[in-house]
Amino acid sequence: MTADVSPPVRPATLEDVAAVAGVSRATVSRVINGATTVDPVLRQVVEEAVAATGYVPNRAARSLVTRRTDSIALVVSERERRAVAEPFVGRMFSDPHFGRVVTGLLDVLRPAGIQMVLMLADDAVSRGQLLSYLRQGHVDGVVLISSHADDPLPGLLHGTRLPAVLASAPAQPTPLTHVEADQHAGAGLAADHLVALGRRRLVTVAGPQDRPAGRARLSGFLEALAAHGITDVPSAEGDFTHAGGASAMKRLLGERPDLDGVFVASDLMALGALPVLLRAGLDVPSDVAVVGFDDSSAALACDPPLTTVRQPVEEMAAEMARLLLRQIRTSDGPAPSVVFPSVLVGRESA
Repeated sequence: MTADVSPPVRPATLEDVAAVAGVSRATVSRVINGATTVDPVLRQVVEEAVAATGYVPNRAARSLVTRRTDSIALVVSERERRAVAEPFVGRMFSDPHFGRVVTGLLDVLRPAGIQMVLMLADDAVSRGQLLSYLRQGHVDGVVLISSHADDPLPGLLHGTRLPAVLASAPAQPTPLTHVEADQHAGAGLAADHLVALGRRRLVTVAGPQDRPAGRARLSGFLEALAAHGITDVPSAEGDFTHAGGASAMKRLLGERPDLDGVFVASDLMALGALPVLLRAGLDVPSDVAVVGFDDSSAALACDPPLTTVRQPVEEMAAEMARLLLRQIRTSDGPAPSVVFPSVLVGRESA
């Protein structure tokens, strides 16, 4: 038996790509490093040569030239550490909204060859560790999902001078770009729909009022009802979880047992609220019409399927990724913020 002594296949080099493309090594380097001054026709020739040779850029060497890491941080910020029975990480990964954000980000980042690092910040220590990591140049930019109005991270991120995009408008003004849905107007759509159905004894399972989204959805609902002449609207605060929705719905039934319409400020809370109504002997939607918010997978898991206000989470996350990459590549600073419209999606609950 004779051993195979054939030499190993040599990885393709910049010189190989240049020879196939018929251009200089410097031109190949500019294309691979994302230079915007290369003629589009020449760029295509080089990209075809890269594919033909199987050339794989050396990321370490490329980073020395571009001063970029080709990675960004997805930072999820929470107010504080919770009890072990309800850990931050567990709630985050069970929330349909988070999965939709990640999907939208990856739709843009993966084709661009950008890796995403997940980082959590839920107290002063973890925020300090995060800022240290960012300042050491491990990532090129940050997408921040913040869950509370007094979060100091938007201001701290601005101080790092790193490109950053926020997943919602911050409570305090900041130069950073943000992308969000029109939460206030979306909640108004829910109010208008319930009134159009002839419902007048209305209540709402509100989101947490220490979060901008929770406050905007509650104020949007109440203001739209006031415009219809309805001002006596009991509310009970939930925490955007299944259990929080169930608990708040029980409190509201105790306060207004004759209710005929409910706006639940998230689909996940509605998934907990609906069984409470059914156990109380109320039919949905004949006795009580229910409208949620998000149009997540939880809306379809509800029984009956939930009429809800859709915010285009995947599209919003994709826009966050595009805005961040634009900042990284051009160094132009924050771009104008973007607000997406919300729409009502009718199903069987209202």
